[in-house]
Amino acid sequence: MPKAGPQLLEPIMNVDVFTPDDYMGDVIGDLNRRRGMMKSQETGQTGARIKADVPLSEMFGYIGDLRTMTSGRGQFSMSFSHYSPCPSNIAEEVIKEAKERQAAAAS
Repeated sequence: MPKAGPQLLEPIMNVDVFTPDDYMGDVIGDLNRRRGMMKSQETGQTGARIKADVPLSEMFGYIGDLRTMTSGRGQFSMSFSHYSPCPSNIAEEVIKEAKERQAAAAS
């Protein structure tokens, strides 16, 4: 198995955010902080639509943060897109926690 080079995969979500134009920069900055990859952004008469791929693990609590950033006017939806290799620093942390749980269960 070590020769196979296994990788830890994480679910990536299609995230579609609708926000008033005034808050577009804050929303994009927050999605970048959550390791999001911007796919598109469109500005319309009623606001801006931002589409991005974001790891599911980074999306927990997003609705509260979005509502705070946009004074309750932002909305979003998300759906599963694909699996992607986890960054090495995060994979190492997950493996360490799993080993600790396994050791605790064994004792």
